[in-house]
Amino acid sequence: MTEAAESGEHMPAASEQQTPHFLRDVIFHGKFKLLKALTPEENTRCQRGLFFNDGQRRVDYILTYPLKKPGGGRSARQSVHRLTDNAINRSLRGPQSKPPRLFQADRGRDSSTSEPSTGVDVETGSPVETLNTQEDYKVFRREEFEEKLRDMGLELEKDEEGKIPGLGFVKIHAPWSVLCREAELMKLKMPSKKVYEVKQLSGVVKKISSLVNKVLEPLHPHVEEHQQKNIKHLSLTFSREKQHLFDLSDKDNFFDSKTRSSIVFEILKRTKCKAKYSMGITSLLGSGVYTAAYPLHDGDINEESAEPNDRKLLYDEWANYSVFYKYQPIGLVRKYFGEKIGLYFAWLGLYTQMLIPASLVGTIVFLYGCATVDDNIPSMEICHPKTNITMCPLCDRVCGYWKLSTACGTARASHLFDNPATVFFSVFMALWAAMFMEHWKRRQMRLNYEWDLTGFEDEEDHPRAEYEFRVMQKSLKRETQSKHKVEKLTFRDRFPAYMTNIVMMLLMVGVTFAIVFGVILYRISTKAALHMSSNPTTRNHVQLTVKTTAAIINLVVILILDEVYGAVARWLTVLEAPKTDKSFEERLIFKTFILKFFNAFTPIIYIAFFRGRLVGRPGRYLYVFESYRMEECAHGGCLMELCIQLSITMLGKQLIQNNLFEIGIPKLKKLIRYIRSKQGAFQEEERQKKLQRYEADHFLEPFAGLTPEYMEMIIQFGFVTLFVASFPLAPLFALLNNIIEIRLDAKKFVSELRRPIAARAKDIGIWYNILRGVAKVAIIINAFVISFTSDFIPRMVYQYMYSPDGSMHGFVNHTLSYFNTSHFEVGRGTMDPLHLGFPVEVCRYKDYREPPWSSTPYEVSKEFWAVLAVRLAFVIIFQNVVMLMNDVVDWLIPDIPKDISLQIHKEKILLVELFMKEEQGKISVAERRAPSTMKENCNRRSNSSTHHSDHLDSTPHHTNSTSKF
Repeated sequence: MTEAAESGEHMPAASEQQTPHFLRDVIFHGKFKLLKALTPEENTRCQRGLFFNDGQRRVDYILTYPLKKPGGGRSARQSVHRLTDNAINRSLRGPQSKPPRLFQADRGRDSSTSEPSTGVDVETGSPVETLNTQEDYKVFRREEFEEKLRDMGLELEKDEEGKIPGLGFVKIHAPWSVLCREAELMKLKMPSKKVYEVKQLSGVVKKISSLVNKVLEPLHPHVEEHQQKNIKHLSLTFSREKQHLFDLSDKDNFFDSKTRSSIVFEILKRTKCKAKYSMGITSLLGSGVYTAAYPLHDGDINEESAEPNDRKLLYDEWANYSVFYKYQPIGLVRKYFGEKIGLYFAWLGLYTQMLIPASLVGTIVFLYGCATVDDNIPSMEICHPKTNITMCPLCDRVCGYWKLSTACGTARASHLFDNPATVFFSVFMALWAAMFMEHWKRRQMRLNYEWDLTGFEDEEDHPRAEYEFRVMQKSLKRETQSKHKVEKLTFRDRFPAYMTNIVMMLLMVGVTFAIVFGVILYRISTKAALHMSSNPTTRNHVQLTVKTTAAIINLVVILILDEVYGAVARWLTVLEAPKTDKSFEERLIFKTFILKFFNAFTPIIYIAFFRGRLVGRPGRYLYVFESYRMEECAHGGCLMELCIQLSITMLGKQLIQNNLFEIGIPKLKKLIRYIRSKQGAFQEEERQKKLQRYEADHFLEPFAGLTPEYMEMIIQFGFVTLFVASFPLAPLFALLNNIIEIRLDAKKFVSELRRPIAARAKDIGIWYNILRGVAKVAIIINAFVISFTSDFIPRMVYQYMYSPDGSMHGFVNHTLSYFNTSHFEVGRGTMDPLHLGFPVEVCRYKDYREPPWSSTPYEVSKEFWAVLAVRLAFVIIFQNVVMLMNDVVDWLIPDIPKDISLQIHKEKILLVELFMKEEQGKISVAERRAPSTMKENCNRRSNSSTHHSDHLDSTPHHTNSTSKF
């Protein structure tokens, strides 16, 4: 039932000061049933659920709690009534009185019983009913917590007659005095009355900038934040003593909705439900006292007649696929969701913009490979019809000898991704990553200036509920032994959790390696089985079938393990019990990144650096379990297989995990919550009624943080940079995905999720360090891919050291070694030696080894050592040159834009001038008051002296008479 007392009109100031909060609520219970009708505007506000029932006080936060089922037992009603009576008695005794301490008389009673037991009120000595059921305990905790919220100055209003059965709502409003107090405590920067002109461009630069703005005008969203302004308000840390410096003409909108909700959330977090332990709203949510806590969205997004609000504007100009080509309204995103989420979307937008030049260059490199495929001499030699090179079998017994010309298609396709332009593209992408890092630092500094975050430092966060619960458990255990209170967890307390973390992380990485090994066995066994097929089409497409199916299996396993690893990482982090939310988030991010990185890239790393190098040679192959021969690369090299694996994994993760899961799972969870809500007495006519804003937001998915959003983009950044030498189209696919991803995430935040708590942040935190680490590792990996995976180095060595005419003619024959088929091990040779129609005495295989007729048959040749030396030299030179170029880029581009640096310096000067002017004003006022004060003092002294003289005139007469006497 709605508590009209809490939603009543404001009482006169004197009454408010004299009447305690809880008693005033009791006296005015049911008051709104007697009020006159509200104005149409106020009534509309009430119906939308954005305001209290008076239509004036804004709802800043919502708490939901489960309602007791009808007929819940006599003890429940008695306990609640007893709590109410005790609260009234406390109010009558005055603010100094403490809440009663309840001691359960019979601790051995079953906690599930509904019969009340008796205890003693320590203050009054009278017996009181204790709470011996779980529901009664939650009611008591709620009443106590809400009373403390009222003591903190917040105003509450309950709604238990909503359209969602079994659920009650507590609407919270922060009055002006509370907002001012908390803004000062939180050191919020607010715009002052002082304005100054932002430095504008001059001359030719201004004309060029104006022309560019006109050209790009269609790309800007139709929101006020994107209109360029020449003036800026000087922002100051809010202080109640200096309110005259701020523009308070419109107090209702001075603190916007996201600031108000963040202030209320700060109060909820630090309000203690028990005097001994700091148990705030997070603990109450964890124990089920409240089921949810969230701020409200500004309004509806579907109704055409709805009043304009920031949410609807974001939905139309940002969370809409039809505006995919427009810039994001980052200012409005920050205004509605806070700086932390605003920085994420700003980073995602910049990353997507930077992918445009990378995509263009990658597409040009790919087209270059397509254009030169017919001029590639090695592939021409392989595809030439007169090529009569007989190759050794690719597997034991069931595989036969084959002609090199059958690998024509693979060789031509490999050239698309293995050509001289690949080296240039790898260098370009390394520099691109450095440019992206520097560009983001500059963009971040500009946003810090525009959002008044310069000088902002992260403050110590409140302890997490799980940490406090662990400390409480330890303290209670210690107090029973030594009566000594525990304040914190030590390394000894966390040591079991640390060991569990190490063991589980190693176990999960081992699971990844085991699955990769299982896929290897699948490829080996499937290849042998397909070669035994009687269908010639199946035998001719063995390589393509095995590669594609194995890549799909890897993708499915990666998608499944991603979810498993995410849950394991969270469980391990909870087990550690970090003290603050920031520490929890950083540890969770680190564990999740390590596990998901290994999960996504272990199959790719195997193909790039290990496959084809652990094969052995004909006559002495390496075997797994003495039965499975290690697989080798096709003649065109492993780069083509690496490209297939990389493309399927990247596209599959983006399409399935990043898009389908993000769209489908929130909608499915929302549907489940809606179906569950209809299981009670949810009648058809109630369903047709429009839900209040806080009821509609209850059905939305709770905000789970930005870690999943960042994580998928960081993994994508790895695909774009780590193995870009093998897949130059990776930036293009990433760009296409991100264009959709931005609008998908925007729509999810605006319409699918509850409104998050606006969190302040000046950077993207640990994610920047991870990005820098991935960019550094990408340089090394691309150097090894070019050097060891592709044929770039062997081609260069042959052309400049062994080619008789300096061309690539004869390169294919130079890379093939000879093997005498009579040297096959017993039982390892082919079952069909006449597969080609004639007996084969000598076959070829790809390696640098001595021929069987040499003095050292099958030993590695000097060409092998020459190629290996050049490969290692290339890795060292490539790595150092590219890293040096990155350092040069970092040195040339300043972290802070020059105009922003000048504006920050100008703000500091204006701030000093403002405070000096205020101090001088105080001094002048004091000086003006001084003469009048001195005059008053002189008058007092003159009056006092006159009175004193009169007194002296009468005293001698009295004295003389006395002396005579």
